[in-house]
Amino acid sequence: MSKRAFIFPGQGSQYAGMGKDLADNFKIAAETFAEADDALGFKLSELCFNGPEEDLKLTKNTQPAILAASIAVLRVVRSETGLVPDFLAGHSLGEFSALVASGAFPLADALRTVRSRGMFMQEAVPVGVGAMAAILSVEANVLAEICREAEQGEVVAPANFNSPGQIVIAGHATAVNRAIEIAKARGFRKAMLLPVSAPFHSALMVPAGERLREVLDSIELSDIEIPVVTNVEAAPNRDKSRIRELLVTQVSAPVRWDESVKRMIDDGVSSFVEIGPGKVLSGLVKRINKEVLTLNVEDSQGLTTLRD
Repeated sequence: MSKRAFIFPGQGSQYAGMGKDLADNFKIAAETFAEADDALGFKLSELCFNGPEEDLKLTKNTQPAILAASIAVLRVVRSETGLVPDFLAGHSLGEFSALVASGAFPLADALRTVRSRGMFMQEAVPVGVGAMAAILSVEANVLAEICREAEQGEVVAPANFNSPGQIVIAGHATAVNRAIEIAKARGFRKAMLLPVSAPFHSALMVPAGERLREVLDSIELSDIEIPVVTNVEAAPNRDKSRIRELLVTQVSAPVRWDESVKRMIDDGVSSFVEIGPGKVLSGLVKRINKEVLTLNVEDSQGLTTLRD
């Protein structure tokens, strides 16, 4: 029997207006945003629905905003369709959404945690010191070699293995720029800096991970009801005792999205439903395997398509 996975977006999928359509039309979505407002002590819902964009882009706001919007969509999907996935996975921040969906992580605690996570990640490296860049159409082993050449005593390494031919690097801005120039000199012309505020998923984020550990240690987690394919291992985790360490490691370890999707397909998944704002992950899944079914739900129209 074919299986399905629910996948949850990470940072970069935010936009003013996300979640508003569902909150206007479904009580359970409106209640989810009210729960988020109460958990954080400010009107996160107003920021999600109306922006402004410059505030929404601040990582301390972006992370809880995407999480809240994703769980609002999840709850509507569950209440309106009754669909239950066989696997859950999320890209970077999206792993927290997956853990909430798994029943392991209470939403209020997850919202407060990712707001702290965003602040820790931003504070780990001063603005302008770190950078990230996308290098396209290059094999992982070749890119690793380029990064080693570009290091020169600094940090630069692959950070996101998104899909075949789409890898993101992160580290010191000077080293990242050297890697871009080396890649272009070798014929990889599609190498570009990304508009992000910190070098996420690089060794420079280790201090942020250690600060996150203190927050996670104060939270009571429950059993995982649906296995979560983790970014760190690209394999399903069913053990709640491993959640904290995997989330701490994830902050400074590469996101192995390509491998995660392939693992779910190997385990029988033939349909992927992206739950939350945007459809970046749906596009990546299609690049990884054109045969699987992909759908994204972020509003009423997406819900109708899913029902059909």
